[in-house]
Amino acid sequence: MRFTDVLPAGMLHAMASTRDVASPRGPRAFEVVLAWVDTQILEGRLHVGDRLPAERELAASLEVSRAAVREAVRTLQAQGVVHSSVGAGAAGGTVITSVPSRALSRLLRLHVALANFPLPDVIEVRVSLERLSARLAAAHASAEDLATLRGLLDDMAAPGIDRAEFNERDTEFHVALAAAAGNRLATDLTAAIRESMRLPILDRFRDLTSWDDVAPRLRHDHEEIHAAVVRGDADAAARLTEAHIRSAWRAIAPDGDQLS
Repeated sequence: MRFTDVLPAGMLHAMASTRDVASPRGPRAFEVVLAWVDTQILEGRLHVGDRLPAERELAASLEVSRAAVREAVRTLQAQGVVHSSVGAGAAGGTVITSVPSRALSRLLRLHVALANFPLPDVIEVRVSLERLSARLAAAHASAEDLATLRGLLDDMAAPGIDRAEFNERDTEFHVALAAAAGNRLATDLTAAIRESMRLPILDRFRDLTSWDDVAPRLRHDHEEIHAAVVRGDADAAARLTEAHIRSAWRAIAPDGDQLS
């Protein structure tokens, strides 16, 4: 079977008239390569650890230039879908990898920064994800997970901790709580959402005139969530996590960014 056999007929028609320049109705050449990779992964023909065909072979089969293949590979690398290395035989080539949480975080940070996702919308999604993570953490957290959370709480309580450092430990606490859930998808999505909020939250921390009142409340919320996870109370962990996220956002968000 040729690689082009799995492409939609409309895309094949668009490819027929050009190698690198898009027709008014068709995709650009590197998008043809991306579409082929998408199809192979979604239909189960490519898995983690599999190699893409050699650049020359893939370019010839999809009727695009080798430059288009290289552009597509760079795009896939930025998305965390492939890893490409130079070398002969098993040492080189382009390999399918699992999408790391850092790729999700990077994309979310960019979209939030560009205001494609209004911050209140991000917060609402965060509430749903972190409720799930907290509930799962109460059932599955290991002793090591609990120790990590405890250490972060102690760091946040350190005398003289500045706002930027507090925000780092706050972010790490929520990411660690997600990691304790024992569900990789929930962990990666929760971590990506919380990481995407790191800088917007820090900006609001810096603008607070009531920081000395807000910081102790945030620490208290974290302590209660931790205590619920320690005693295995999933309902309380989920409820306290939602209450914390909503109350924290009310305390730091300007009126225009308040939740509905």
